Amino acid sequence: MKKLVQKMFVPIIGFFSLLWFFIRVIPKPSRATYPCMRVAAPLASTFVIYVIGFLTSIFFFKRAKKFWQQSRYVVFSLALLLGMVFAITSFLQTDQPAYAYVASPPDGPNQPMGQGVGINPGRVVWIHNPDATDETCRNRRNDYWSDDANTNQQIVNDMLSEALQALSNTDSDASAWEVIFRHFNNTHGKGDVGYAAGEKIVIKINLNGNGCNYNSNNYERWDLEAIDTSPQIVYAILDQLVNKAGVAQENIGFGDPGRNVDALYWDKCHGEFPNVHYWGRANGRTRIIQSQNAEIYTSDGTMEDYLPQCYLDADYMINIPVFKKHHRAGVSISSKNHFGDFVPFHNGSASRWHFSLPASEGGGDVNNGDYGLYRCFVDFIGHKHIGGKTILYLVDGLWSSTNWAHPPIKWQMSPFNNDWPSSIFLSQDPVAIESVVFDFLFEEFDRDHPTEGNYDPSDNKGPFPHYAGVDDFLHQAADSKNWPEGLIYDPEGDGTPLPASMGVHEHWNNAIDKDYSRNLGMDYGIELVRGKTTRVAESITTVQDFELLQNVPNPFNPTTTIEYAVATPGTVRLSIYNVIGQRVNVLTDEFHQVGQYKIRWNGHLDNGQKAPSGLYIYELVVQNEKRSFVSSKKMLLSR
Repeated sequence: MKKLVQKMFVPIIGFFSLLWFFIRVIPKPSRATYPCMRVAAPLASTFVIYVIGFLTSIFFFKRAKKFWQQSRYVVFSLALLLGMVFAITSFLQTDQPAYAYVASPPDGPNQPMGQGVGINPGRVVWIHNPDATDETCRNRRNDYWSDDANTNQQIVNDMLSEALQALSNTDSDASAWEVIFRHFNNTHGKGDVGYAAGEKIVIKINLNGNGCNYNSNNYERWDLEAIDTSPQIVYAILDQLVNKAGVAQENIGFGDPGRNVDALYWDKCHGEFPNVHYWGRANGRTRIIQSQNAEIYTSDGTMEDYLPQCYLDADYMINIPVFKKHHRAGVSISSKNHFGDFVPFHNGSASRWHFSLPASEGGGDVNNGDYGLYRCFVDFIGHKHIGGKTILYLVDGLWSSTNWAHPPIKWQMSPFNNDWPSSIFLSQDPVAIESVVFDFLFEEFDRDHPTEGNYDPSDNKGPFPHYAGVDDFLHQAADSKNWPEGLIYDPEGDGTPLPASMGVHEHWNNAIDKDYSRNLGMDYGIELVRGKTTRVAESITTVQDFELLQNVPNPFNPTTTIEYAVATPGTVRLSIYNVIGQRVNVLTDEFHQVGQYKIRWNGHLDNGQKAPSGLYIYELVVQNEKRSFVSSKKMLLSR
């Protein structure tokens, strides 16, 4: 019955979409670019194709009947075949909802909505280092993605360190944590204070792939090919909290409430951090306790649920999802990561929360693809014990999965170029970080992807980020004007609505530049800060070419490091210019041998005065007898 209703619904909605398109666009063609028209256009075109196919099939079937009566069997067969082809084409237009695939987000590029949050509002730090993972990893026995041989722990540590400093405009990890804690407490009613001894931190990771159900006796990992939050990322964040932020091990707990922290993480971390609480029921683990009362209420009034008691007891949370798409939600990032919170209280499943996802039943059936529908993710972002306690959002993009519990896949888009993504994303803005990661997933996994492009009836593959309505929750979390009519988000059920904006949402300008509004000089929207951690080899005589890297951190205050490579001996001049082309400092102007070099700029002019905040250009010029090399890049000083 549902399929029958769906087949009737698509032509009807397609007809009215076509009518609406004509009414709006014919008087004023520029309206074709409006978001509502971008939604109506594919529905209308689907209806046109449906009508053409239907009418054409009738024409050929009538001709076939006539040819049969005339005993013209050859042309009868041809007409019958063409009629069947057009009939099937028409049928397929209603077999899949017309809004299942979205070619581009309806709000378009660089149209921010909402207000950014964080030390630097709307900032998302992206660190990409191809050396973090082994390109030759085959992800099979004795060569799994999670092995230390395939994920370099030291490089991961460096990437996280770089990200923390770039996020906080500091030049040390300890300072970064002090600034992050102090800002969080200042904005959450706790005063101008940093971390206090005894305060508890929970770390929500994603263990959906390991199959170690919390309520089972299976304490060992059963599917080593499927990726979860990387053990190297977990180790790096524990090392930061304990050794840089000064948090006592016994005040830290981590895991996925519905899963055991299995041997993969225990063996990696327990020797160095024996007093951390590893969640689960296996030997030495800390059991998840259900809250005494229901603590979260869906704002549409349909459901309530419990939370882990450790969430209620915690002062802070760190959310570490995996970089992946999802056959029901479209993408599975920070918000989707919290489905695991409810698994231990409902026989190992969070299926009761699927109802507000774009494709709640899977199978390519985008039954909730409209914008302005209730989305449980908005409740998660705003709930006082979930998003309300989250001090950092860290997306583990070292590896990336094609779905909820699947093996890693190499990425095709630039700059990954058929390699593992080898990235981490860090932010204090829950909306901005999911918006940025959504853009990456949307760009990579479309219909043209060589292995993921086509729908798979088993839900293993498909262009899931292109489902309609996938970013609807981001629109709503960014601006209450996008909430469903008559609905007020109040996940605690206490009569206090969520803030009108819990972060900023927008899409980048294009997949090449990846620039958001703040990158383009605006004082609003998202800012994507990029970095690349490069470990300099002891032998510096193997440089193959000249190279000028992006300064780290960027933006910066008060210092930043510029790295460059010299392929042949020559005179090297590294200069700093302001935006009107005046040279304000020369960091080096001398002969260099072959090698890789790092120079730190302290943010001062050549006269010793502090350079004012703003955009600067640094230029590398290398000259020798055979060739010259000139390259420049931009950097932002933010005092």
